[in-house]
Amino acid sequence: MTYRKTDEAVSKLTPEQFRVTQQNGTERPFTGEYTDNKRPGIYVDIVSGEPLFASADKFDSGCGWPSFTKPIVPANVNELRDNSHGMIRTEVRSVHGDSHLGHVFPDGPEDRGGLRYCINSAALRFIPREEMEAEGYGAYINQVEDIK
Repeated sequence: MTYRKTDEAVSKLTPEQFRVTQQNGTERPFTGEYTDNKRPGIYVDIVSGEPLFASADKFDSGCGWPSFTKPIVPANVNELRDNSHGMIRTEVRSVHGDSHLGHVFPDGPEDRGGLRYCINSAALRFIPREEMEAEGYGAYINQVEDIK
């Protein structure tokens, strides 16, 4: 499968998805569609469709945004220094879609690597496990498990 940013994909974004992914915005905490999602599946870039995170790596950090311990395919995620808003942070962007996703922080679960990828729901599309094969993501089913 080929993942890329197209004008057509960008034109289909909602105003909030556009603001977050194309203008480096941040959705308000606890307002995102996937903050409390516990279904098994994967999260892909809303623009390019590239696989980003798996439900097996999602955890409740209490921060108000979906949080993950690691990307499903590390090569699909760029980590860049972000000096905006008077802070030094690490921005997370998709490689193929160049979408702003959120930030990564070193305060995640120690037993799972210690990282917290704090990601905007507006930058993601969730693909439930039962639809992954049909949508071309069958190769990642082994990285998805039921969340208790």
